[in-house]
Amino acid sequence: MSPGSEPERDDTGLPPVDIEIPDDARELERDVQAYHRELRALRRHQRRTRWHRSVGRDGIVLPLLACCLILALITGTLLTVFTATSEQNLTGLPNSGTSGLSTGRGGSATAGRSPDIVVAGLLPPAAIAVDGRALPLDAVREAMIVLVPPGCNCTSTLAWLADVATSAHAPAYVVYNRQTKAEVQRLYGQLASRWRAVFMLADDTSDALTRPASFPPGMSAGHLTAILVAPDRTARYASGLSPGDSSTELIQAIID
Repeated sequence: MSPGSEPERDDTGLPPVDIEIPDDARELERDVQAYHRELRALRRHQRRTRWHRSVGRDGIVLPLLACCLILALITGTLLTVFTATSEQNLTGLPNSGTSGLSTGRGGSATAGRSPDIVVAGLLPPAAIAVDGRALPLDAVREAMIVLVPPGCNCTSTLAWLADVATSAHAPAYVVYNRQTKAEVQRLYGQLASRWRAVFMLADDTSDALTRPASFPPGMSAGHLTAILVAPDRTARYASGLSPGDSSTELIQAIID
């Protein structure tokens, strides 16, 4: 239909319109660009709507999480500063119990109460059984032998002695006899695997070490006792031990 002409009969019932068809499709380029601009504007509007809706739904959670994170960072920084300051202030104080002392073998020792150590000379001419094999006592050098009395609740002290033997790079034996076998095995089972790896169980079948007469004068067989054997086979007895004692003298008695 040309513009201005009379409408023909239309059986569809639609109103009459004037339609203009361009001769060149390039004339529609501006309309196409306008259409795409409208689509981009619609997508931007949808993205803004989704973002505002998400922020509105989590409007309390996100600021709360940010505040918790900031508080955790501030707390961690303060704790680090105060801890470092406290350690510097405690360095060099007597009886601090945490200062490292050189042992001469690359190990470390803890400061504390000096244990009672008695020189007893050479070990008796006997043998103990380790893993079913006889170990002559005169062949033991630079070692620690621990004697456990009956009813000894001394797991923590045994663990501490294992650390002492490790610092001295010395073998360690936990000796038992017929009366203390069950007690020693119970204590041995309570030790952590790293301490059990240090100790070797030894059976004093002849009671050469565990009978009361074998102890130096003034020492009782009723206390946990560590026999420290020096390189020259000199045996020193240390009794009444506890994890708060100084390990320096024990280590020196083994390696000197």
